[in-house]
Amino acid sequence: MSKQLRPPAETKYADELDWLESIDDNPKPFSWRLSPKMIRVFILGSERVDGLKRKIPQKWFGDRSVVERAIVTLASDRGLLLIGDPGTGKSWLAELLAAAVCRNSTQVVQGTAGTTEDHIKYSWNVSMVIAQGQSRATMIPSPIMTAMETGTIGRFEELTRSTTDVQDALISILSEKYISVPEMASDNIVFAEPGFAVIATANSRDRGVNDLSSALKRRFNFVRIPVVTDKKSEAEIVRFRTEELLRRHQIELDVPPTLLDVLLQSFADLRTSAAAAGSDDERLESALSSAEQIGVLEDAILHSNFFGERTLTARTLASSLVGSLARRAPEDLAILNKYLHGVIEPRSKNVGGSWPEFLEGGRDAIAALS
Repeated sequence: MSKQLRPPAETKYADELDWLESIDDNPKPFSWRLSPKMIRVFILGSERVDGLKRKIPQKWFGDRSVVERAIVTLASDRGLLLIGDPGTGKSWLAELLAAAVCRNSTQVVQGTAGTTEDHIKYSWNVSMVIAQGQSRATMIPSPIMTAMETGTIGRFEELTRSTTDVQDALISILSEKYISVPEMASDNIVFAEPGFAVIATANSRDRGVNDLSSALKRRFNFVRIPVVTDKKSEAEIVRFRTEELLRRHQIELDVPPTLLDVLLQSFADLRTSAAAAGSDDERLESALSSAEQIGVLEDAILHSNFFGERTLTARTLASSLVGSLARRAPEDLAILNKYLHGVIEPRSKNVGGSWPEFLEGGRDAIAALS
């Protein structure tokens, strides 16, 4: 079997899921593979009070109540809408939930301006229809319809990116739990099997793009995922993803803990500056999320591995930060330059450590992009 560039959660953690399923004697809704308690353990990691003989690592970092409410929603007959800022881990949580509930997280519809009702319900294999006519054999079911027929989880990513009329195609699916196929004379209704549920995600910054109708809102439980601002939690996220990155690329590279602290502090500084800004022109276009922080570190690690001295330096980290966050020129470059002179330069003189090299690397990167 060939390796996958990014295996889904149910493949990546198959051994772990198999073990949890083998010892799980807790009540399970519908045809769930794991009980709600074991799903929580799978996502948030095991603790001593769980009494497990095997350590289960934490995979999603955030408020425990968010995960518990999401699991409870899936056990009901309502849809689950995970909503939050970019980079808060909505899609990753949705994938982990689907993997734990039914061992299939790949039944996904991606919401875009080009998403149509066919992507939610069904379409037809035209050549087969010409030869055989319209029947279940010539139908191409959507991922949502497949989830209905198999009693599993269907996912809808970036729901508010699709147009309102497309969104509303979900109303009957979430309410009546069936899809009507008027093109066929018989066998023209696809009913949902027990266990079917929809997990949708929405970007809170997309409000006003294609707002959900009140009818659709009533059929979803909204679970808001806050931005991680606690430094300890954010550090855990960054370390987890860094270790995962190094394993995936089979990289042996030294990542000094002090540089992780520099990265965390830099993002904290920039978020404080963005919160105090009087207008959008004074804020970076970046959302400064944990995901973007990880992206900065990934860029720096790969650059160090291929072009550096196989150790991460403050200069490379600063260059990666500027290159990743300077999306608008000259606006973002001016904001970053002001940050370097107003915050990093005094810190370099007063604190020392990695900050002087970080300052030099940031200045060089801004000069190269200006």
